[in-house]
Amino acid sequence: MRVIPLLGLLALTLASTVYGGTIPKDELEQQREAFKRWWEDDLVFKLTDLPAEGGVPDYRVPYAGHDYPDKIGGTMRAMSKYDQAFHGGRSVAESWEREDVSFHRNARGNVSTGRRGLFRRARGPSVPGWYGHCNGWTAATIRHAEPQQSVVRNGVTFTPADIKGLLAEIYMYSDSEFLGGIEPAINPGTLHVVLANWVGRGSHPVGMESAMGEVVINFPLYKYKSKLTKISDRQYEAQTTVTYSVNTPQEYDKGPDFRRDMFLHYSLDLDAEGNITGGQYYRDSYQLDMLWTPLRPVQGGEEGNKRGNPHLKLSEVLAIWRESVSEEVRKKWLNINPTEEDRVVLDSDMVAEAGEGANAAEAKPTVDAKPEAKDSPAEKEQPAAHEAAASGNEAAANSRPSTPPTADPAP
Repeated sequence: MRVIPLLGLLALTLASTVYGGTIPKDELEQQREAFKRWWEDDLVFKLTDLPAEGGVPDYRVPYAGHDYPDKIGGTMRAMSKYDQAFHGGRSVAESWEREDVSFHRNARGNVSTGRRGLFRRARGPSVPGWYGHCNGWTAATIRHAEPQQSVVRNGVTFTPADIKGLLAEIYMYSDSEFLGGIEPAINPGTLHVVLANWVGRGSHPVGMESAMGEVVINFPLYKYKSKLTKISDRQYEAQTTVTYSVNTPQEYDKGPDFRRDMFLHYSLDLDAEGNITGGQYYRDSYQLDMLWTPLRPVQGGEEGNKRGNPHLKLSEVLAIWRESVSEEVRKKWLNINPTEEDRVVLDSDMVAEAGEGANAAEAKPTVDAKPEAKDSPAEKEQPAAHEAAASGNEAAANSRPSTPPTADPAP
């Protein structure tokens, strides 16, 4: 993400081209499979069976964090702290990050393939202003409670702000699950189905890639509300407001209350049984590129995070984070594809609490059973129609993303 208010504003302006139509078959089948895999439940398409609004419990709202623009060094400051504690002061993790954010490393990107995804990078004489870690911050704030306390390692103190930088880095190139967006804008039918199932039924935040085209801007989306008006037996009008956290101009120990609402206006097409089959945006609507959700982090340099910083030990970073957050919060922080240490076993009280936030608690993620390795999106065959975005880290995180639609207020 990048902190360029004007660019963010331009990226989120209303599009002149209005997209929509029938949900592509490949995308439809992939979303069915992904939901079944992670929630052990069927993806619901029947409009009348879907909650018209939903969200996460208050403690689960993603924190507003920094996007670490490449132009100001990315996460080098946090990497320097890490080097002091774990590399005897040798500039190892920091040097890797310095090289990665440099335009000399633009060849690491894959824009030349013409594929879409969160890792689009440009080649040229300078680094685009929107390059940063918006996807890393977005993934971190979805999967982790905001750090609360400083943690000491080998005589070095990591403040909550430092810990957020470490988290943003471990997710920068890590795999994610693609939740729709094969066309230039995500199909309105897919959009509504994903919001209602993941955020509504599941109380689980999702990543929102908000800008169409080459610019990549990610935010964590955690709440939606739809007003549905029947047009005919086979069509409804939906006026949907989504709420998401936005990035801060720097990292803070305690993130400010930076959030935004976005208005989405679209029609929904139904089949004879009332199942959503597609839709069309109205011209007064914003249009999103894609939706995604992060998977468990993987050590940099290994399968599932090949391009990640190999000098940042994943187990150390997660241990620091756990020590900075209360056990009470961690025990109820529900994620799909959790690490073994952060696996949550749902009880009836937790299901009820999640249901209050989502207005439904029918679907429960597979947090009490370890997914088999073959279930990793990076290892599964994905629909050819969205090969890049569906394959994990291409899907979830590229950019080094960007900014909110308007300039953030001073904290």
